[in-house]
Amino acid sequence: MAAFAPSSISVPQSLSQLKGSSLLLSPISLSLRPCHPSSFRSRSSSDFRIRCSSNGSGENAEIPIEKRYPAFPTIMDINQIRDILPHRFPFLLVDRVIEYNPGVSAVAIKNVTINDNFFPGHFPERPIMPGVLMVEAMAQVGGIVMLQPEVGGSRENFFFAGIDKVRFRKPVIAGDTLVMRMNLVKLQKRFGIAKMEGKAYVGGEVVCEGEFLMAMGSE
Repeated sequence: MAAFAPSSISVPQSLSQLKGSSLLLSPISLSLRPCHPSSFRSRSSSDFRIRCSSNGSGENAEIPIEKRYPAFPTIMDINQIRDILPHRFPFLLVDRVIEYNPGVSAVAIKNVTINDNFFPGHFPERPIMPGVLMVEAMAQVGGIVMLQPEVGGSRENFFFAGIDKVRFRKPVIAGDTLVMRMNLVKLQKRFGIAKMEGKAYVGGEVVCEGEFLMAMGSE
């Protein structure tokens, strides 16, 4: 609907008349020109197109999703992991180490894929990684921490001695990347016993956590 100024309000016709007048401008002293809604829509849509085109180029351009997420670093690849752990297919559940502090801590990943041998039976209609295998994978990361010369470990003698306070927070499914952190809490070299704390994450959220007891033997 067009809008008009009230006919009782007069406005100087020129700048010279404005200078010689004692009229004080206020919001109600300005005349309102007719404005058709269609003209507003055309200007707004034009301005919107200009803004979109300017934001879609240059330094503000959106990064494509395939380039948005960097890859995990590689501190140990699968061949180096196989040199430390005695496990082999289908029970080697660590694909890459992304952070490593010998005898103190390690962070590693397990890429969970539909081709993993446990999915046909757990479960055919809803592939979920078994909780016991998450615990086993975390224990293997603990083995990478402990089975090193720096802490007197040995690859030939490695035992998963116990678990405590284990909790499963969310299911892990095919397509997830399981990120596991294991930290040494206490080491008794005399008895070859190590206590560790572990957490596993998917997408930054904890899916499994617990306390682990490792028993090690010397060569």
